[in-house]
Amino acid sequence: MSVFRPKYITFDCYGTLTRFRMSDLARTLFADQVPEEGMTRFCADFAGYRLDEVLGAWKPYRYVVMNAVERTCRRWGIRFDADVANRFYDAVPTWGPWPDVTEPLQRIAREIPLVILSNADNRQIHDNVRLLGAPFHRVYTAEDAQAYKPRMRAFEYMFDQLGCGPQDVLHVSSSLRYDLMTARDLGITHKVFVARGHEPSTPAYGYTEITDIGGLPAVVGL
Repeated sequence: MSVFRPKYITFDCYGTLTRFRMSDLARTLFADQVPEEGMTRFCADFAGYRLDEVLGAWKPYRYVVMNAVERTCRRWGIRFDADVANRFYDAVPTWGPWPDVTEPLQRIAREIPLVILSNADNRQIHDNVRLLGAPFHRVYTAEDAQAYKPRMRAFEYMFDQLGCGPQDVLHVSSSLRYDLMTARDLGITHKVFVARGHEPSTPAYGYTEITDIGGLPAVVGL
């Protein structure tokens, strides 16, 4: 990708900027029910059900998590406890950024407005954004859009609110499945994949790949 100075840099938050700790917490909360040798598979199943839960009509994120925990427990034949499921939801606003995030974002924000589009409830996301330590021009949630990524409707809501189109943004995410596949389908030419290791690189989707947010300033010529 040649240097592109967008009107906005738009970001996924959880996993990309905020260190999303669902699997870490699952390893703690289910340590007495899932054998250590099965825990990686258990966490992968939990992630898969969370994705499946956001593909339909919008519902509060608490129920996305609750349903995903219940379905994972059913698949593994273990006891489901709603109180345990709620601990995942309640933990989300306490999670801070990856260590590479704050300084590069502060530097970029002096030149280009930063925007978040997150699969979150409004009561969660603003705590996470404060922990990022950088100024954001706008923060949009699935609750605002009444749709979760990877649905196009979530991105279209963001474009409508910003008064711009796909050609005006650089979209940054560590997820192909939630963000960059849809971004390509919508005609967002300028995309950055942050290779955090939780999804494999798939270059055919047409993006610049960086290992962390420290590489982002160079992408926009800063």
